[in-house]
Amino acid sequence: MAEPHRSPPLPRAAGYFLLVTAALGLAPFLPYLPTGMSILAALLLLWHGWLVHQEAASPSRITLLLIAALGVVLTLNEYHMLFGKQAGLSLLAMLLPLKLLETRRRRDARAALLLCCFLLSGQFLNAQSMAVAVCVLLCATAIIATSAKLEQPGLTLRSALDTALRLLGGAVPLMLVLFILFPRIDGPLWGMPLDAYAGTGLSDAMQPGSISNLIPSGEIAFRAEFEGTLPPPAQRYWRGPVLTEFDGRTWKIREGGRRRQPDYLPQGPAYHYTLTLEAHNRNWLLAMDYPGADAPDALYGDDLVLFARRPVRSRIRTTLSAYPATAVGMQERASTLRAALRLPPASNPRSVALGAALQARHADPAARVAAAIDFMRNAHLAYTLYPPLLGQDSADEFLFDSKRGFCEHFASSFAILMRAAGVPARVVTGYQGGELNPLDGTLVIRQSDAHAWTEVWLAGRGWMRVDPTAASAPRRIDDGLASALPSNEQLPLMLRQDVEWLRNLRFRWEALNNGWNQWVIGYNARRQLELMRSLGLPDADWHQLAGLLAACAGAWLAWLAIRLWPRRARLDALDRCWQRACRKLARRGLRRQTWETPKDFAERAACALPQHADAITAIAEAYTTLRYGPTAQDHARKLAALEAAVQQFRP
Repeated sequence: MAEPHRSPPLPRAAGYFLLVTAALGLAPFLPYLPTGMSILAALLLLWHGWLVHQEAASPSRITLLLIAALGVVLTLNEYHMLFGKQAGLSLLAMLLPLKLLETRRRRDARAALLLCCFLLSGQFLNAQSMAVAVCVLLCATAIIATSAKLEQPGLTLRSALDTALRLLGGAVPLMLVLFILFPRIDGPLWGMPLDAYAGTGLSDAMQPGSISNLIPSGEIAFRAEFEGTLPPPAQRYWRGPVLTEFDGRTWKIREGGRRRQPDYLPQGPAYHYTLTLEAHNRNWLLAMDYPGADAPDALYGDDLVLFARRPVRSRIRTTLSAYPATAVGMQERASTLRAALRLPPASNPRSVALGAALQARHADPAARVAAAIDFMRNAHLAYTLYPPLLGQDSADEFLFDSKRGFCEHFASSFAILMRAAGVPARVVTGYQGGELNPLDGTLVIRQSDAHAWTEVWLAGRGWMRVDPTAASAPRRIDDGLASALPSNEQLPLMLRQDVEWLRNLRFRWEALNNGWNQWVIGYNARRQLELMRSLGLPDADWHQLAGLLAACAGAWLAWLAIRLWPRRARLDALDRCWQRACRKLARRGLRRQTWETPKDFAERAACALPQHADAITAIAEAYTTLRYGPTAQDHARKLAALEAAVQQFRP
């Protein structure tokens, strides 16, 4: 019985190619994987590299199954499930090096390359930045080069890379056509698992340390492009969740109504800007106080927060207006004011006693607010990134004992003082300030700009912003976080202002990324329609786009086919004569091989047809002399003689 066909073994050089390709595919995933899974994947890659170098046998199937079981345990321990975005990517990142360990033949290597292609798609589930696109391009180049090496083991590294780049270059026009003309829809093409949308930034609750934990992050929360002049720093308050409910330690939001239009009349100077908000998986839009009535596709909350109609699960761009001088909450609901006065019993007794004393001393609520600010200013409270851990009565410990805290300590303690003094108060979380990028003119607001402040309600004046942090660290508002911290506190490297070259490098990179986000990631249905209008298609629908896409793609593929179509070389008279002689011999079963020289072929044909040996030898020698010898004056005469000999030759 015939032995079944087996794929040829994998050469060592191809094994190295495969190792580098897998490493390029896995590297962007490692920061998103659990630590144990990252270490396991790296060790498996190193093990495969050692096996390739030593040309050793692959581990047994039992060993591979045990490693796979370990990966499943690590995934369950981290995510408590096996299905979902993060859990699925974690398992996929383990399967690739496992597949490499059992790779013995080219067929296995092709399967590993397919796994690398799946990993390429998975990278965009974590991020869609320009850096990820570059990583995907590098890995795609490596996949094609490795495929070429598998099919042609004799290729050098340079030749394999050249093949990959030429193939990718031929695909670029088709990629651009697909990007520009593929019909865009508002919303995802398919449903995503719940864990595909990771929440970042602010949450709907606050307790000591919850905001200071965001400060080391230089991650961008959103960008704002203003028309005209920027608002002064004291007005750059970007409102997020408003926290009213307090249980003694944690502040939480109080659900309220939402409407299409604000319940206040915008007044005073207006600032018009375009907000580019990063995905945070929440509904709030982080608009500057106070949004005008022209917010598109947004809802206005009772607590003055601007809401999107659905969670922000992808980067959005919207045009807004802000009216910082607007009077808000002039006719506030009694239930809202009662909620803004509630304090849990037996909580922070010293702060409550101080608030009661302020109420007894000052009949005017505005005077109580001013007296509380004076108290905090004279208490020598320190603004620090590293406050000490506080117990259940956090306001008491901050105001009277440690006297060191971050913005959430200031805002929470001041709100408790105000409530104890009979003044309705609530905590507002969001962002304050921002850094202007001089290269593209956008105001960049980072997670490190997260801030908390207080709002108090005064009869006849409505809700008034009071930022108690400014009492102890006034430079925090005007000059940013770095200038307000003590000189002995270390800032994260990317937030330092004294390293000029690093700051300029960050500006350039962020401006480049902003352009990528606006023109590539932000190319949505609206922008596609605008482009079609500029091209003379004002009413382009998906039928027209699909037809135009098919026409452009077909034209490009046809052009490629024409370019790559094998062409027969045009023969001169001498070669046509030689080809006629070869065809006559081919009819006798003597077909000339492509590697045979005229002399070698003539010798073989003469041995097979000895009765025609003289004629065959004479024709071959005449052709060789005319083709490869010096050009003679009687070239035409000799060519005519050769043609006559071939004409008379009848084997």
